[in-house]
Amino acid sequence: MLALGLATLAGCASPTVITLNDGREIQAVDTPKFDEDSGFYEFQQLDGKRTRINKDQVRTVKDL
Repeated sequence: MLALGLATLAGCASPTVITLNDGREIQAVDTPKFDEDSGFYEFQQLDGKRTRINKDQVRTVKDL
């Protein structure tokens, strides 16, 4: 029962759209993680590519 609950939680992603200062939008599989040490957002794009973007380039991060 516990394994089923954990598997269900692991499958819950919050698709996110990241809007950059230049107006481009990038869709992410889940909410980006922010690394305070580096100042970068880290996330996985819909095509599976892992990406890092400097916080100074990001206008908004919103759940879809």
